[in-house]
Amino acid sequence: MTDPVPAAEPARIAPGLWVALALIALLAVLAPLLIVLNAPRIPVDDERITLAEVRKPKRVVPQAEIPEVEPVRLAALPMDEARRFNATIPFSTAPNPAARPFFISGSADNQARAVDCLAAATWYEAGDDAVGQRAVAQVVLNRMRHPAFPKSVCGVVFQGQERRTGCQFTFTCDGAMTRTPSAAAWARARDIARQALAGFVYAKVGHSTHYHTDWVVPYWSSSLDKVAEVHTHLFFRWTGWWGTPPAFRRAYAGAEPVIAKMARLSPFHAVGGDPAALALAAAEGVAIDPVAIPESAIPQPVTGEAGNVFHAALDRNMGPDAFAALAIRTCGERPFCKFLGWTDHGKVPPAGSAPNAGQIEAMSFSYLRDQTQGFGKALWNCSEFKRPSPVQCMRRMPALPAAMPTAVPLAEGDPNRAAAPDGLTGVRRKADVVMPPVVPLPVPQPTVAPAR
Repeated sequence: MTDPVPAAEPARIAPGLWVALALIALLAVLAPLLIVLNAPRIPVDDERITLAEVRKPKRVVPQAEIPEVEPVRLAALPMDEARRFNATIPFSTAPNPAARPFFISGSADNQARAVDCLAAATWYEAGDDAVGQRAVAQVVLNRMRHPAFPKSVCGVVFQGQERRTGCQFTFTCDGAMTRTPSAAAWARARDIARQALAGFVYAKVGHSTHYHTDWVVPYWSSSLDKVAEVHTHLFFRWTGWWGTPPAFRRAYAGAEPVIAKMARLSPFHAVGGDPAALALAAAEGVAIDPVAIPESAIPQPVTGEAGNVFHAALDRNMGPDAFAALAIRTCGERPFCKFLGWTDHGKVPPAGSAPNAGQIEAMSFSYLRDQTQGFGKALWNCSEFKRPSPVQCMRRMPALPAAMPTAVPLAEGDPNRAAAPDGLTGVRRKADVVMPPVVPLPVPQPTVAPAR
């Protein structure tokens, strides 16, 4: 009788193999998540649109008309349907030439501001991905050379930053900048930005001025030429002449505005008050943060009224939009504050003096805050500075009428003199005097009009 054959033991998996399998499974889950988190961000308006609004014919903007730049609105589609729709949009078969190299100029501080703005765009838009960062940097430089956009790097990146919707790069207005890149990631982003500003060209995206991820459908998807795909991102240029190399000939401004939001990342954006930088920010539609106004630019309060009134000589080179930032910075935390400014420095009232009628007429800007009334208003002299809305204009003080003539008694026998009533001979009546017509005196309008 033979001994029974023992049952085979189940194969054992080595502990190291278990670890390897677990890591592979973890990577399979994390990899798509990392791709999504590091994807270039796109401007998003809260108002979703239908797919029918996306399927619109391409409009070739004539050369005499600069194309309009609008916020991106997305079709209300799930990711899978968006990808299927994007796949139906064919790539343009027209040539896709590379952009010309760009070489930055200007002072060292301006160049450093440009590097840091471009680095911020690449990191917040593409994450720590070198290929995606180069593509984003090329789009920024393409926009800077196109007349439809600002002509500085920071102006392009922070265009529309003051609006929750309407900003061209959403990281500038959606709170994303509360996240801070690591020192190593920031150094890599700055290196890529420096290369782009020193002549490096990412040829694949050509003259693209727009892009989006393949899982969303912006309203302009069908109306622009799709020219390239980089990872999960699609790049577009305008149709017709505005998408060709001759359209990208706008000269660089040679200076960069100070962006207060960049101060945490860049010491070159922590110093403000340069009139040229403020003027450039105003010209490029970049909102000027009051913290960018240096302490040295704040005027001293006029004596009286508890130090809450300021008369300021304004630098016209700052630009009118910077006046409001200066006023808010000057008023600080005061619940009541009055700020009056003149570009004609000879019209500024002496310390301790209230402005007279001529000085009020020549005033260039005013700001009034009264928190007890929930009131705060900035007004401009619109005969000096054009404003987008008449509600931003000061009301002009009407001229006073000529002095009222003195009443003259009429002589006896004058036909204009009324006869005295019987029994009152010799008593002068009111009718004996010719009075001028009653003219109501105009009430001077306040320098700062109440909010409408």
